[in-house]
This record gives sequence, C-alpha cells and structure tokens, in this order.
Amino acid sequence: MNAVLRSTRAELLRLRRWPAVWVTLGAWAALALMFGYVFGYLAYKTGDNSFSNEGQTTASILGELMPRSVPDVLLQGMPMFGGALMMVLGAMVAGSGYGWGTWKTVFTQGPSRTSSLAGSLAAMTVIVVGTVMATLVLDVVVSVAIATSESQDLVWPSIGAVVESLLAGLLVLEMWALAGFALGTVSRGPALSVGLGLVWALVVENLLRGVGSLLGPVDALTHVLPGTAAGSLVGSLIGVDYGGGTPGVVDAISGTQAVWTLVAYVVVLPVVALVLARRRDVV
Repeated sequence: MNAVLRSTRAELLRLRRWPAVWVTLGAWAALALMFGYVFGYLAYKTGDNSFSNEGQTTASILGELMPRSVPDVLLQGMPMFGGALMMVLGAMVAGSGYGWGTWKTVFTQGPSRTSSLAGSLAAMTVIVVGTVMATLVLDVVVSVAIATSESQDLVWPSIGAVVESLLAGLLVLEMWALAGFALGTVSRGPALSVGLGLVWALVVENLLRGVGSLLGPVDALTHVLPGTAAGSLVGSLIGVDYGGGTPGVVDAISGTQAVWTLVAYVVVLPVVALVLARRRDVV
C-alpha cells in the first residue's frame, strides 16, 4: 500500500506539471461552457434558435440557464465530448510512459508493476474527480451570473439531484478515462491510442447505432458498447430530445442497465491494463 501511495503522489506530480493535461482539461471546460451556456444565452438574447434549442421559447431557454438546471447541464456534454477528452487523457497517461521510456525505468528499478500502474490509475481517478467537481463549480458560477444579470430568482436544485448528477458524471468520465488507459497500454504509445480512442468515441459508435436501427444483430451489439451505456445513463437522467438534442445522449437501454454496463467496464478495463503490463516485456 505504501508503494501504491508513493506511486500515486509521483504520478500526480508528473500530471500536474504536464501542459498537455491542462490543455485537455481546459478544452473540456471550454466545451462545457459553450454548449451548456454560451450558445443558449446567445439564443436567448438574440431570439435566434440553434440546433440545440430549436422550437423552444425564450422563457424555456432562459430556464435551462438557471441554477436549478445545473444537474442537467453538468451531464449533457459528458457522454461524447467529455468522454472523448477523458479517453485522450487516459491514453496519454498510460501511453506516454512507453513513449518516453519511463515505464521501462520504473518497472525495472522502482516498485512492482502492479503498484506503479495502480498509482497511475489512482492519480488519473483523482484528476477525473477533480474535473467533475470543477465542472460543477463552473456551471454554478455561470448560471448564478446569468440569473443575476437577468434579474431572475435564484432557485437551487435539490441536493439529491446534484449528488445523482455528480455520481453519474464521475462514472461516465472514469469509464472513458480507463478505456483510454487500456488503449495506451495495448498500443504502448500515446499517438495511436489517442487516435483510435477519438475515432471510436466520435465516429464508430455513432455509425454502429445508425446501422443498428436497420440490423437487429448490430443493434444488440450497440447495447453493450461504452458510448451507448454512457449516453443512456445521462439520457435516463436528463431526458432525450428527439428533435436533435445533445450529441451522444440516447435512450437505447435503461438507466439501470447502463449503470451496470459502465460498472463492468470500470472493473474490467484496469484489470486488462494490469494483466497486459505484467505479462508483457517492458520494451
């Protein structure tokens, strides 16, 4: 346990000082801000509808920007955009160690491979938790600013709704980060794993769901895919807009099934990474 804690502290130090990590997290903050508030507020002020609020009244658009809607806004971009960026983060965390040769040094001179990788996974999880919490704070601050500027009453969501959204967001982003970590371990490098992860999260799963609407066997396959599970969990909490809606938010499976599917991925993916790292050569 001491070896895992030391590895976790060392990995957190490395990640805190790595500009690529901050760029990735900054990209997510910018996307969450734009899709959660900027586009909606511009539509409210100008009266022009965009793809995300077509057919809505200005009152309903403003209502979605208020503090009471923070739990929904927190989750809406996580299945696709947040998930893709967390997959990039996980791929960089695992793959960079092979690309830079640091895993080779650690595995041969430092603590055991299990302790080293467990510390790396723990550090990545700390960042995921921090990302979810920081996103919540950002949403609260922006929504309060909009409500104040528009002279609206501050109506807060229930504690239960906030906790539910936090747990769901943590489960979704952690699953995608672990998927990226597993890809980085499989490919032993950040570039290929990042590319494969982005193609899968942004393209392949959407294509499979489109084909699944025509072919039964493909539709059954999509029900166990990570993106479908993440999107269905969020869809069960915030609802699905069939007029267009938020990309990645679906209702292909029930919320309960989505939770168990995500939990299965969260359990299996780090095991796959640990087994591969232990059984393969370091070069």
